[in-house]
Amino acid sequence: MLNKNGQSKKYKAYALRSFRKIPQVEKYLSEEEKTNIEVLGQVLPFKTNNYVVDELIDWNNYKDDPIFHLTFPQKGMLPPEEFDKMAEALKSGKKRMELKAIANEIREKLNPHPAHQMQMNVPELNGEVLPGVQHKYRETALFFPTAGQTCHSYCTFCFRWPQFVGMDGMKFAMKETDIIIDYLAEHPEITDILFTGGDPMIMGYKIFKQYIDPFIKNKDKTNLQTIRIGTKSLSFWPYKYTTDKDADKFIELFKEITEAGFSLAFMAHFNHPVELSTPTVKEAAKRIQSTGAVIRTQSPLVRHINDCPDIWAEMWKKQVNLGMIPYYMFIERDTGAKAHFELPLVETWHIFRKAYQQVSGLSRTVRGPSMSATPGKVQILGVTKIPVNGKMEKVFALQMLQGRNPDWVAKPFFAKYDPEAYWLDDLKPIAGEKFFFDEELEKMKNEALATEDALA
Repeated sequence: MLNKNGQSKKYKAYALRSFRKIPQVEKYLSEEEKTNIEVLGQVLPFKTNNYVVDELIDWNNYKDDPIFHLTFPQKGMLPPEEFDKMAEALKSGKKRMELKAIANEIREKLNPHPAHQMQMNVPELNGEVLPGVQHKYRETALFFPTAGQTCHSYCTFCFRWPQFVGMDGMKFAMKETDIIIDYLAEHPEITDILFTGGDPMIMGYKIFKQYIDPFIKNKDKTNLQTIRIGTKSLSFWPYKYTTDKDADKFIELFKEITEAGFSLAFMAHFNHPVELSTPTVKEAAKRIQSTGAVIRTQSPLVRHINDCPDIWAEMWKKQVNLGMIPYYMFIERDTGAKAHFELPLVETWHIFRKAYQQVSGLSRTVRGPSMSATPGKVQILGVTKIPVNGKMEKVFALQMLQGRNPDWVAKPFFAKYDPEAYWLDDLKPIAGEKFFFDEELEKMKNEALATEDALA
């Protein structure tokens, strides 16, 4: 598969040290804009590549371009006082370790690991913590292979930004697949393993195969039925599956996975219709689907990038036309640069509803808007009125699509209407002080903290 210029493409990454060499950056961005990127890049991760730069961004309109906002840090991503602190440190010529200390101080204020994932999601085996695994929901385990803890390009809104900035104790990663097999064998309730990161598809073929092979060879030892791959590679580097030197080998490996009896699901991250528009992404999707794999799509709703119902409707329609299955609309998580990207919950619901109304039933496989919060994936069903203490009051109707306790799932509950709420923690029960799951959740937190102290 050739690019729009009739050529194959060799991957070239640009990071903080090299982004000024991008011809379009040199041509279009002011010195102030370049300096802003350098300031933000000291705190939050920044990397892009030549496919994103050359084929996805409209540089004639870069200030409003969604992919530019998706990949190039914007000044509003940090509170003004934190931005000014780092800008002054750079301007005064502070050394690298001093800059890192200031950056870490700022990062700690950005809720680097939301939803208590460091304490509550990390399992243990034979008294040993598995730092590259999360097991939050009964049937699904997340696996963070060490070699997959970067991406072809970073998203500015990424909730896993601590994976990429070098903060001590903030990274999930694991090399040993055999240990995961042992964990799966002890937990037959787990049917799905999700390779995540970072992006596992950043790995070369040989390394990726080394991670996959044990699952195939030990199929009878576990109850594993589905292998999921959480990836942005179809958006940020589709050449991985078309003209890269190991593209054909990856396609054959995907066939091997499905022929071994596994369901193979690409959990593809698409944030905007333009990511679905190039000939290369369309060809890559066809090749992946030819192996028996299914491509499911997901994205958060993000201000400046896709905060419009028409964008979502167009994106879902394009995905269905390409044989993909719309899966999730997420709410921007309460971490990192959330203040720049988040929208009020009621606005999020309105956007989802208006987009949902524009598409056929084949696109209505999508679920959302959903918050990946501490108790589980909480879906906003809508805003309605119910009787409370003898009078009708406006409320949020909610349910869990996933829960730490499976019994919480699909059980409707209500919260007081708040037009300025952005996250589950901002919502209050309609009566009393607690939601139905709060007491049990508090016990889970206490048990997790006690286990963490015992293993420390």
